[in-house]
Amino acid sequence: MSCTVHRLPASRLSNEAVGVLEPAEKTTMIAAAAGKLEELFEILQLDTKNDHNMQETPMRVAKMLVEDLMWGRYSEPPAVTEFENVERYDQLLVTGPIEVRSTCAHHLMPIVGHAVIGVLPSPDGKIIGLSKYDRIVHYFAARLQIQEELVAQIGKYIMDVTKPRGLAVRISAAHLCRTHRGVRASLDSRMVNSAFYGEFLTDPTLKSSFLQEALALEEKR
Repeated sequence: MSCTVHRLPASRLSNEAVGVLEPAEKTTMIAAAAGKLEELFEILQLDTKNDHNMQETPMRVAKMLVEDLMWGRYSEPPAVTEFENVERYDQLLVTGPIEVRSTCAHHLMPIVGHAVIGVLPSPDGKIIGLSKYDRIVHYFAARLQIQEELVAQIGKYIMDVTKPRGLAVRISAAHLCRTHRGVRASLDSRMVNSAFYGEFLTDPTLKSSFLQEALALEEKR
């Protein structure tokens, strides 16, 4: 079964947008994926026709992949509502923890954790509503990802759209590809990484302040 999707220029990377799916295109993609999944389950000797637990599984998994785990590939980025910085606020603000639910591009296993974002606004620029940071994180997480690239995608998008003087993004997450397979690490095991932009790269005091605030927010979880 063929599936035609209007794509953005030339990328098929697992963690990049490929275009906006129209309803008919989404239906076609899900049906085609369900057919391939049924073939895969047959290879694994899983009977999707007679096993009462598996009869609808190919379609359920296909819908999950397109509509839940990878919707960030097939939709527009969140609209960012800007407000005038009337008081010309230019001090550090930190928001989080923001839930991170993504899927590892290596083993298709969940990545679960949280993000903390620090912003140094420009007094001559604009500020955005706090909920927009959540929406941005959720949008980029809803793809097949690795955490090193997720933190950079979030940071680059916020920098490009809002142009603050500085930005910091920190993610702490558990990877089920590490806890449920391979070494089977503790469920408490985490990977933590950060991306810094603008004045956070040149001001160690500012960076330290952000990290202290991020740790304080994480400890309250």
